[in-house]
Amino acid sequence: MTEQTTDIHATPTAEVKDVEGDHVYIAVGGDWDAIVDEASSLHEERIVVNMGPQHPSTHGVLRLILELDGETVTEARASIGYLHTGIEKNMEFRTWTQGVTFCTRMDYVATLFNETAYCLAVEKLLGITDQVPERASTIRVLMMELNRVTSHLVALASGGLEMGSTSVMELGMRERERIMTVFEMITGLRMNHAYIRPGGVSQDLPPGAIDKIRDAIPMLRRGIGEIERLFNENPLVKGRMVNVAYLDLTGCMSLSVTGPMLRSTGLPHDLRKSAPYCGYETYKFEVPVRDTCDAYGRMRVRIDEMYQSLKIVEQAADRLQNTPGPIMVADKKIAWPAQLAIGSDGMGNSLDHIREIMGTSMESLIHHFKLVTEGFHVPPGQVYVSVESPKGELGVHLVSDGGTMPYRAHFRDPSFNNLQSVAAIMEGGQLGDVIVAVASIDPVLGGVDR
Repeated sequence: MTEQTTDIHATPTAEVKDVEGDHVYIAVGGDWDAIVDEASSLHEERIVVNMGPQHPSTHGVLRLILELDGETVTEARASIGYLHTGIEKNMEFRTWTQGVTFCTRMDYVATLFNETAYCLAVEKLLGITDQVPERASTIRVLMMELNRVTSHLVALASGGLEMGSTSVMELGMRERERIMTVFEMITGLRMNHAYIRPGGVSQDLPPGAIDKIRDAIPMLRRGIGEIERLFNENPLVKGRMVNVAYLDLTGCMSLSVTGPMLRSTGLPHDLRKSAPYCGYETYKFEVPVRDTCDAYGRMRVRIDEMYQSLKIVEQAADRLQNTPGPIMVADKKIAWPAQLAIGSDGMGNSLDHIREIMGTSMESLIHHFKLVTEGFHVPPGQVYVSVESPKGELGVHLVSDGGTMPYRAHFRDPSFNNLQSVAAIMEGGQLGDVIVAVASIDPVLGGVDR
């Protein structure tokens, strides 16, 4: 190792050791203590406040380091990394299908978007994008749009609670519960579904699912309307949100901010329109925008988007009712798990299929065993696929070396990019506005700390 000439005394967060005659530099400590010491040494009337990571208004485990001059925020920094799960690295040691179980846990409020983006990328690597059955794509759209509504409901409910409105919280959770019941009926789980799989979906809609969705839509519209009436023209809400957390189009473009934050600046950028996937180009819906560039505009965009999502859900339900068909690609070397269905015990086992392959075909049993344990091979290559999640552009970069597991899996989670705007939207504002600013970003730290 060549000797370095860096002045070690200029870097208090590093130490040097001699190893066999060479200098080795080791990074140690640091964190934000240096910021506090620097502020103290200036002997000014300033204070550095830590908000989080345990504070309920920080949406999980986000730590905000705020420098205050009285009640004015003069400097704001976001510290992340408290929820790191190693999801991306873990996916390198699991089969392509098992990867769905990991990525669904990233943005745990919008799980089905994680699954869809990942599966679209795997299918693109396999070259089977056009082979995915229409019914499977329609089910994906149906589930994603219902999930978009639940995600926005959580954003509005938690944001309302942070401003002191327990009524909005109760209404939001009540309406979300209607959709969670549908999810449980279709996938068997309320969240972290692993329902969308490479090649299609794990199982078809159970009997009565479409009717349950149709019954829920009018109640959802009514519930969203109640939230809208509580929020839209409420002078207290407008006093807390109008001209708060301002970020214009130039700022969004500079920081790669997408989703409702971007659309609140008046730009109708939505991947469902600009780069359609899963057949979104065949659905009729609008992209809501506002031109206020503030927290209030982002709230209004989310409310408008929920109505548009319900319109898409109705169209998807009509198609599913009139278009029977397979829900997985025909290639049995990819379609895993094979012919999955919910058994009498309520679990995801098709007893008839297991009985058939165990009793009549040894080749089918061996194939089923290898497909589940070893997985399928994906040709070498790399792809990037993105979808419009409730928070913005959710991208997936997958690299395959030709094996049965990803060589590399990396996600562009919109919450991570959107959090870069913390300093821009908070500095110069009031301490009380920090809560509203974070709520308007709507970050989920499971997607940030992957």
